[in-house]
Amino acid sequence: MTDFTDEDLDNFLQNEVDLRHRQVYKTVEQVQHIMRNLTTEVSNKDGRFQSISNAGIHSDNLKDQPALMAKWTALLRGRCTYNPAIQVLTPTLFLISVPIRGLCGYKERKARQWRYYTLSGSKLLSPVREPEKLHQWLELENFSNPSQEWHDARVAIEGDIVPAKVVNVFKELLEAAIQSCNLVSKVSVLESVGSVVRVAVETSEVQTEVELFPTVELINCWPKKARWPRFLKRWPSKEKARCIKSFGFNLMASSNYHWLLSFSRAEQVLMSSIDEDGGCRRKCYRIMRQLKEDIWCTGSKPVITAYHLQTLLFWSCEKYPSTKDWWNFKQSFLRLVKKLHKCVSQRYLRHYFVRGYNLLKYANTNELDMMGKKILDFLENPGLYIH
Repeated sequence: MTDFTDEDLDNFLQNEVDLRHRQVYKTVEQVQHIMRNLTTEVSNKDGRFQSISNAGIHSDNLKDQPALMAKWTALLRGRCTYNPAIQVLTPTLFLISVPIRGLCGYKERKARQWRYYTLSGSKLLSPVREPEKLHQWLELENFSNPSQEWHDARVAIEGDIVPAKVVNVFKELLEAAIQSCNLVSKVSVLESVGSVVRVAVETSEVQTEVELFPTVELINCWPKKARWPRFLKRWPSKEKARCIKSFGFNLMASSNYHWLLSFSRAEQVLMSSIDEDGGCRRKCYRIMRQLKEDIWCTGSKPVITAYHLQTLLFWSCEKYPSTKDWWNFKQSFLRLVKKLHKCVSQRYLRHYFVRGYNLLKYANTNELDMMGKKILDFLENPGLYIH
């Protein structure tokens, strides 16, 4: 067995991981600039969709709450590298949430159990399937004062705001924006299955794929499906958990009938303060991410993305909440890799906030098996890879 030291890990971090980070940051900057221009143009044509510049801390909902905005700024000052609307899943695959305007005063209520309509609005004899644990219906009645534009039949049926219809409207606007912004040479809309807007964006270094999702940002509320923090758990602290829940959650238009629960703001805050005690959690995560992208699970659309690794890290932090659990760099890193191997082998990784949902439920099992073998090879001779 070829072994490695803490010094080898630090060298790998500086020579390999930091280089990758600089390259990705440059790509994100260019994609962000292009998508900001496009979504601004879309917003000028239809005010229900906002520019990505208005996401997260810059959203209208947060601007109306100065205390919450100040808390958000203090937590992420100097730590939030990317626009909060952008999630980097791989160096060439980005997820971008496009904020929606005109839906205020959200309140969770018991939804009607069944829907009997098609996406075109015609009646069905049998009901549309119920949402899974990470999805939900969204009704106009969920909001105290939805703007009149959301009663439009182009986006709503029988009081439901239908994600597939919202996506269709957004897609048409985006295609027109690409033309009017003279970005045809840099941006092209890709074919997609289901309610997803996929575009290819050409940067100076590489072609990236961007998935865009119209997103309802809900501040100061928390879904009942997310039973978090869990009883008697020491990570994060009760105070931090209360703070995180005050930033709320998102609902993303990611399928035909159902809206996907997203906790991107909560995840940002958790990651931003994950090593307040001087531990090595983030360093372990960054090295594991590099190895995944270079060796274990390569390609532009891998079965395991940075989001899965981040979720794995959160579960590990909850299981090992003590500061001393994260002092030994090598031990902490190998513990995290072994946990990844277990999840991949068992094809099971619980969502961190909605723990009943398996993030690998629909993953390609052959790809997971291949990745598991590569991780096992690494664990048998880690020094061959960490140099």
